[in-house]
Amino acid sequence: MDLRPLSETVRAVLNDKYRARETGLTNSRKIIRHSANAIRAYHRGEPDTVDRLLGEAAALLTEAEEALADHPDVLHAGFVADAAKEYAEAHLTRALGDGTPLPLPAEIGVAVAPYLKGLGEAVGEMRRRMLDLLRAGDLAAAEATLARMNTVHELLADLDYPDGMTGGLRRTTDVARSLIERSRADLTTTVVQERLRRTLETGGA
Repeated sequence: MDLRPLSETVRAVLNDKYRARETGLTNSRKIIRHSANAIRAYHRGEPDTVDRLLGEAAALLTEAEEALADHPDVLHAGFVADAAKEYAEAHLTRALGDGTPLPLPAEIGVAVAPYLKGLGEAVGEMRRRMLDLLRAGDLAAAEATLARMNTVHELLADLDYPDGMTGGLRRTTDVARSLIERSRADLTTTVVQERLRRTLETGGA
């Protein structure tokens, strides 16, 4: 039997798939790193750095998806979706923190499932922001942040679809609820302490 024609055929297909996979995998790692750094830059108050990192991440995501367009089995294997989730989280963290309208999935080039998981995980970043605001004594901004966290959770909790369609969104939603409950307790404690402080100051005057 001469299996050379078969060997050449399957090798050509697999070599192409492997090259595409390596591009997608390499880019996904960079996207995750850029997205995490963008979130850190946002918390530090460095908007120009956030814009630069998100722009670079967007280009890498487009390149990865184009490389894997002919290999949907690899594209949907998980690592590109994970990168897209992190990228969406960075965008949504900025929008939630700034109190601006959330970008739609199509506007940032992310599918719905990773977008929603990124939105759920952005709640954790908002908890961090709320605690920073409490330490800074900005109770009004902290309350507004908690309100946005609640609004996000209400949306996610209302999306009652199978986990196979949403990529395990239910667990992300449960984690978000837990973070919100802890954040509400922290905010309540701070508000009560602030009222007590003002009462003591007034009485002392």
